Amino acid sequence: MKNIEMQVNGDVLTVTVDLSQRHGKSGSGKNEIVASTEGNQSIPGRDVIKIGVNVYTKAE
Repeated sequence: MKNIEMQVNGDVLTVTVDLSQRHGKSGSGKNEIVASTEGNQSIPGRDVIKIGVNVYTKAE
């Protein structure tokens, strides 16, 4: 994962992303990646629950 932290408290999932970070351009080159799970990932401690997140901005 790039720039994504997950924390589970009881039944609440908290996802943290630092919006100031950049991790290069997307495959198409149209967007700049801020954060990504890089596909679907298991939630910590809940292997049957998955998450897939992409956070991006328009490339300059």
